Amino acid sequence: MTRGLEVGKRELTEDRMEKGKAIRVAVNGYGVIGKRVADAVAAQDDMQLAGVADVTLDWRARIVTGKGFRLFGATTERAEAMAKSGLEVAGSLEDLLAGADIVVDCTPKHVATGNVETYRRKGIKFIVQGGEKHSVTGHSFVAEASYETALGRDCTRVVSCNTTSIVRTLSALKFAGLLARARGTLLRRATDPWESHLGGIMNTLVPEAEIPSHQGPDARSVDPDLDVITMAVKVPETLAHMHYWSVQLARKAEKDEILEAFCSSPRISLVRMSDGLTAINAIKELMADLGRPHDNLYEVALWSDMLKVEGDELFYAYMVDNQAIVIPETIDAIRALTGFQADARASIAQTNASLKIGQLNLRA
Repeated sequence: MTRGLEVGKRELTEDRMEKGKAIRVAVNGYGVIGKRVADAVAAQDDMQLAGVADVTLDWRARIVTGKGFRLFGATTERAEAMAKSGLEVAGSLEDLLAGADIVVDCTPKHVATGNVETYRRKGIKFIVQGGEKHSVTGHSFVAEASYETALGRDCTRVVSCNTTSIVRTLSALKFAGLLARARGTLLRRATDPWESHLGGIMNTLVPEAEIPSHQGPDARSVDPDLDVITMAVKVPETLAHMHYWSVQLARKAEKDEILEAFCSSPRISLVRMSDGLTAINAIKELMADLGRPHDNLYEVALWSDMLKVEGDELFYAYMVDNQAIVIPETIDAIRALTGFQADARASIAQTNASLKIGQLNLRA
């Protein structure tokens, strides 16, 4: 990065902050991700939740207004239907966008692609989630790897939960000069817990039809230098995903050096089998005991006492909470696009503090 660009970004940030403005954030879609994004935005000192748009008339819409958030219909017709059902509605999506600086689209997979034309027409910055293709925005986001290239852009895509975990962990090894290439097997949960009565799989395993699975190429949309191949299989559980990785190191290394590299990431937390955290359900229970909203695990939970190094080969496993891991990334993406914070580390630290990220380790 050139010094001139650094100065320009700093001036942009200082100009916005000197005016005492908060970033006005609209959330379109109040499902698994949208409700978590809305809560996280409301927890930021430099952001204001402009409102939430959705199509539903059921209990989820009533949760929005019950939290004091402004509710909007995704269309004029839905806004009218919401009002007729007794909901307090502030208007339609177009009204919400008129009072926002940026919109985070958390609508179901592929729906956001159809919304992009509206966002561009309105001239509003926007973020889509990992269910959309990289081509929708031309930029893919993980804070520790691509924050700087997102600064001042009109849009970005926060990559999927699995891709986020891949980029976090492999970037930690890459930044330490340890990564040559990586091969991973992903055990993917079948569906979201609240929808498990509607479908999913039982008494079977469903392999992804192609090798490599899509997560490896997706990780390269964030960092083209990553040499990574993934395989994936859908398993009959709903709590979280689990990854197993085999990494060819750039050189021989000791286990302590590997652990130090992982600890350098502010969003990787080491857990131990010896502490009783022997399965993903135990880690979810820990999140509940820590008072995390929705039992959110924002970090990659990597088992340090399972990790094995054999010469220049590394083997490890970790857990991914697909409902939560992308939430801090989305908050950082908001700051990057709007230019409120030019420094990735500063934004990550601010987000982590607000969401109480970094309290997983049970020992020093």
